[in-house]
Amino acid sequence: MPVLAQAQLDLTTLDRDMAGPRAQVLVLGTVHLRGMPASFKPASLDGVLDKLAKFKPEIITIETESGEECDMAARHVARYGADYCASVEAARLATGLDAPAAMAEADKLLKAWPKQTMQVKPAQRRRLAALFMASYDTASAYVQWLQLPEAERHAGDGLNEALVEKLMQAGKRNNENYLIAAQLAARLGLQRVHAVDNHTGDRIDVADIKAFVRSIESAWAAGNQDQKLRKKREEELMLATDLLPLYRYISEPEGLRIYAETNVVPAMRAKSAEGYPQIWVAGWEIRNMRMVANIRETFRERPGARVLSVVGVSHKPWFDSWLGQMQGVDIVNVADVLK
Repeated sequence: MPVLAQAQLDLTTLDRDMAGPRAQVLVLGTVHLRGMPASFKPASLDGVLDKLAKFKPEIITIETESGEECDMAARHVARYGADYCASVEAARLATGLDAPAAMAEADKLLKAWPKQTMQVKPAQRRRLAALFMASYDTASAYVQWLQLPEAERHAGDGLNEALVEKLMQAGKRNNENYLIAAQLAARLGLQRVHAVDNHTGDRIDVADIKAFVRSIESAWAAGNQDQKLRKKREEELMLATDLLPLYRYISEPEGLRIYAETNVVPAMRAKSAEGYPQIWVAGWEIRNMRMVANIRETFRERPGARVLSVVGVSHKPWFDSWLGQMQGVDIVNVADVLK
């Protein structure tokens, strides 16, 4: 009887009488823009950005590692490797601050930030951009860069020529963190984006990593026929001058079901003496759980916040499900936003 009682407990109803507004969370599943065809132009995202702007998110999260995670990994090279995150040595030299000190200084500046955007001085934005770059947060630095008047996009206040070049190159990368999240944040007058990815739980520790990879690829190859058909249609839509239909297509419930099942079902059914496919699924779940927790942390002190999470579409089923179980959180239907 105690076991039965636990099984029947529905934690999602505990907030039914909550006071105050509920958080509205929109998960935008995206293709990774680095895989777009050569014909891709950032302007093809304008329709998507216009729709997202109408949602008016107050917080935007992206699929990359946070400064705290990168700094931790850099201190545990034996476990995570020397290339877990890209080096911020150039920004450290420019600012004179290591990552923890830069993060603390950035937080201090943001707490004292002028309420009115027009009151923010270009020197403040350049300084904050430099601090973000020293904090492993180039995407947020780019948010500041975009909000500078053209004439003020130059070195100074901690940004040296090398960092300016990095920012200019970041804007040219086919990467949704810059072309969607940062662009939208700057348009809405937000000061940063929030990195929520996490790979600390899916750095699989097995004796034969090549055999591990082969077992996963073999499992996926045996169970991805539906996904191949979806992928063909995605590739056709990627060629359009307006990518809004592509984002509508990859957000369809049927497509999300196929993404979820393709990732997990063949792996769970695959036979392996070492259990490699099942180990991969465990790492996938840990990564998603930690990412979802990181998203929740961004609006922990802001009940009722409007949150946009920009993430690879294969993560969206897990995000929608687990974020939707949290207290005071409503999942916004992306189809309603993109229609």
